[in-house]
Amino acid sequence: MYAGTTLRRHSGKIVGVHQKIDRIARRGLNKYLPDYVIFPGIKQILYFEGKNGPDAIRYMSPAIDKPWHFIDPSKPEDRILVQIIESHIINLADAIKSADNIRSAFECSWLAHAVVDGLTPSHHYPLHDKIEELWGMPRHEIESGKIKKIIHGVNRRDTLLKTWEYWGAGGVMTAHIMFEMGVASAISSDNFKKIGATVDDIKSLRQNGFEAEFVKSLNLINDMKLYDEFGKTGWTRHLASKTKKFLIPEIIKAVTLAWYQALIIAEAVEA
Repeated sequence: MYAGTTLRRHSGKIVGVHQKIDRIARRGLNKYLPDYVIFPGIKQILYFEGKNGPDAIRYMSPAIDKPWHFIDPSKPEDRILVQIIESHIINLADAIKSADNIRSAFECSWLAHAVVDGLTPSHHYPLHDKIEELWGMPRHEIESGKIKKIIHGVNRRDTLLKTWEYWGAGGVMTAHIMFEMGVASAISSDNFKKIGATVDDIKSLRQNGFEAEFVKSLNLINDMKLYDEFGKTGWTRHLASKTKKFLIPEIIKAVTLAWYQALIIAEAVEA
């Protein structure tokens, strides 16, 4: 999801979707936090977005070390992102136990980033397979260092066709970027004050655990077919309305529940 440019620490503060979701989810968590629990504030959490967030890694290290926040809802065996999320939850719980507020803020931010990306429809497209199909090599070899803009084919025509399929109008990456920019635009004027995790959501989390709640949200969002609709019509009022009324509230709820799961594991709240 769009987090603003990664060039500055405060980049994306106004329109970044990750930052906005983090703010709302953190605000919603307050009602379930006991007074004695020390949990990172939103300023601390947002420090690890933008320049210090997962999206910035592409500018600082090879792609083999870069988090891959894509998931195929139709394949239960696709568990890489689920495992990344689980790891962040455990690490956050450990940081809470040890009262390491800086580490807690880092894990909060990167955990939220993974959850948001995982529930974003454009991240359900099999981009990994498409990248390897077009380039003809493993993704980490393609993106090691700077991302290559030109896809070299067997001849000039093949090069143009493959590059256009990825970067051109309606191309794979262009569509991905435009969808996320559309989400950012659609929610920019809404403060979402009346949404968030409910008491029943917390109860369900305690009973089932976060993975089950994440998969439930994942399937619900996948059934809405928002990315398919975008591919056919582009951004419309109807799509923007569904994004504000259903997609973003579901994602915000999931982020709050992910943080709360860490509190449960850390025994900072009742299980």
